[in-house]
Amino acid sequence: MMDIHKILTKLPHRYPFLLVDRVLDIDFEARSIRALKNVTINEPFFTGHFPQRPVMPGVLMLEALAQASALLSFEIEGIALDSDSVFYFAGIDNARFKRPVEPGDTLVLHSAIDRVRGGIYKFACKATVGDEVVCEASLMCTMRRVA
Repeated sequence: MMDIHKILTKLPHRYPFLLVDRVLDIDFEARSIRALKNVTINEPFFTGHFPQRPVMPGVLMLEALAQASALLSFEIEGIALDSDSVFYFAGIDNARFKRPVEPGDTLVLHSAIDRVRGGIYKFACKATVGDEVVCEASLMCTMRRVA
């Protein structure tokens, strides 16, 4: 379990781009994480996407999954980002969006490390609302020095 205060020490993201509210559990043996994002009408993207029918953009669901994946890899590997490091997307494969995510939904983010090669992590990810899969993708990320 990781609350927002701990998440803020692990990820460089801040409002309005921090998209993980809580980590529910990390399974070190399975190398997987479950985290959540509470989707509220106050999200800044809802004013333009779409005013008549607010829907969370798919790209932000993928970003939320990437942030959960970063938290997983940091915990599994014992990594702490410093101000000279960034965890970047390296690729997105097989992204599928199954149904819209709307204000009031609780997005549960599931990610598991599929493999690590040459400093590139590949994650099998899905997001659910209740028992329903709303998004799934394979994400590749890597950590790089920026200074």
